[in-house]
Amino acid sequence: MFTYKTKIRLHDTDAAGIIFFANQFKIIHDAYEDLLEEHGWSFQRMLKKTGYFLPIVHAESDYKTSLFVGDKIVVAIKVGHIGNTSFSFEYTLKRGKTLVGTAKTVHVTIDQKTRKKIPLPSAMRKALEQYQATC
Repeated sequence: MFTYKTKIRLHDTDAAGIIFFANQFKIIHDAYEDLLEEHGWSFQRMLKKTGYFLPIVHAESDYKTSLFVGDKIVVAIKVGHIGNTSFSFEYTLKRGKTLVGTAKTVHVTIDQKTRKKIPLPSAMRKALEQYQATC
């Protein structure tokens, strides 16, 4: 399981100081980017050197309780389904021991030029399977 730590910033909140709902997606995407970078798949590398993209084709999230400016949270990511051309991540967001949110994203591997689905690259599949096995 991959973990990402962050703090709710003023720009993450609405006028009441409560996290703006769409920012939960921003936070999980930041965690997703860090997970990819840890495995050598930074977006910069992917965009310039691999020939494929991993667009998100489905995203969902649930808000369990409010987050306020200054709250420190941990996002845990585990691999869900791994298919031929797609995979999913499942996220939990916690403030201390309190579950504050959950989310899921589904990613499809596409060719950068044709924008058509392609099989998940073997090195990425192997890394994802390791995460799946340890979750």
